[in-house]
Amino acid sequence: MNVFRRHIGSNLENWKNRENRKPLILRGARQVGKTTLVEQFAQTFTFKILLNLELEDDRHIFEDYKDVHTLTESLCLRNNLSMDNLDKTLLFIDEIQESPNAINMLRYFYEELPNLYVIAAGSLLEFALKDIKQFPVGRVEFLYLHPLNFTEYLEAKGISELLKKFSEIPISESAHKLLLDEFNRYVIIGGMPEVVGQYLHDGNLTNLPGVYESIWSTYKYDVEKYASGTVQKNVIKHIMDTSPLSLDQRIKFNNFGKSNYKSREVGEAMRVLDTARVIRLIYPTTSIKLPIIPDIRKSPRLQFLDTGIVNYTLGIQADMLKLSDLSNQYRGSIIPHMIAQELISLNSIKDEKPHFWVRESHKTSSEVDLLIKHGKYLIPLEIKSGKAGRLRSLHQFIDACDHPYAIRLYAGKFSIDEHQTPAGTPYYLMNLPYYCTTQLFDYIKYFIETTS
Repeated sequence: MNVFRRHIGSNLENWKNRENRKPLILRGARQVGKTTLVEQFAQTFTFKILLNLELEDDRHIFEDYKDVHTLTESLCLRNNLSMDNLDKTLLFIDEIQESPNAINMLRYFYEELPNLYVIAAGSLLEFALKDIKQFPVGRVEFLYLHPLNFTEYLEAKGISELLKKFSEIPISESAHKLLLDEFNRYVIIGGMPEVVGQYLHDGNLTNLPGVYESIWSTYKYDVEKYASGTVQKNVIKHIMDTSPLSLDQRIKFNNFGKSNYKSREVGEAMRVLDTARVIRLIYPTTSIKLPIIPDIRKSPRLQFLDTGIVNYTLGIQADMLKLSDLSNQYRGSIIPHMIAQELISLNSIKDEKPHFWVRESHKTSSEVDLLIKHGKYLIPLEIKSGKAGRLRSLHQFIDACDHPYAIRLYAGKFSIDEHQTPAGTPYYLMNLPYYCTTQLFDYIKYFIETTS
């Protein structure tokens, strides 16, 4: 089993060290490493009780005992532990979605046994939480886990000297080519822990298709758990089979994927997959200042759990190996997809999606790839390799907004340049290599301090 250091580990340590902690629910899609993460974290405790509620014996204990003290005493007896050591004990309830009683019991752990450390996790947990009538609101807290991001990937590879250079802001030119090469390989394989583990084990991409197929087949098998009926089951299967082909465009629900399915059927199925975190619906906004208000009446983009799975389903990984700049791969959609995935990976405490900016009229339309919240600023970010003068939509945003900051992510080297829009608005453009996305907010701080 591959064990990777995950950045969310610092959040777990903070939770452990707080006096007013609540039972913690770890959320995330299937196979992103939730169980491995908590089992690794459990080693920092003197005592631990590990339950898997897919096992009948573990699940039944929450059916047999309704009182939290009696239940905990029973768990301690089963594990040869003393109730006097609860303040040194972690209780991990994995696959908690299998028992509504276990989910309801979390409130009583908080209210009656606050000295016991309790973490819960599970696949398809979002569906179980929706159906709980007395969910312990305010008595639990959440963390969110995603596939490995690029920084975690580099750490998994153990290339310490390159990591040191990667942590420097701004990045040194000597490390640029090596980091870009590593990022390209990361984009190709993606961040699913099992895939990364297999690749680091033998360094051979030809051994990965079986791993991708196993993961994707598991998600398809779960369709029966997602769907509310036969029709929705068929729509979801159709979406999973055809949606990677729509990666380069905003989508419309009606007749999605050249089907006869209506807008309502596809929309409901898409939202089921969004809840399952297999596919996320990324909606545009017309906001030029905070807060960002997504417009769900406009066509969204599709964001998949992992870019490597997308590459596998599209059959483009072999072609990607030949390229030094992946910005044009699959009609220019792969790098933007990975950038969005990287940004999502930074959200451990909040369940936030990125947004893109649009301005639409009957004459013309504009679209900025992403909007980045930083302090009081809403900063436009474009993902492309063209010259600054080709950033037409970004210029329109700058002309309308109340600050002079813009970002371009590309395959080139770091720089900060002064520009003017065609309308004469001066602004600063930070040109940032793709691979710096996980450090984006540190770079923005440097950017603003440098130009102020």
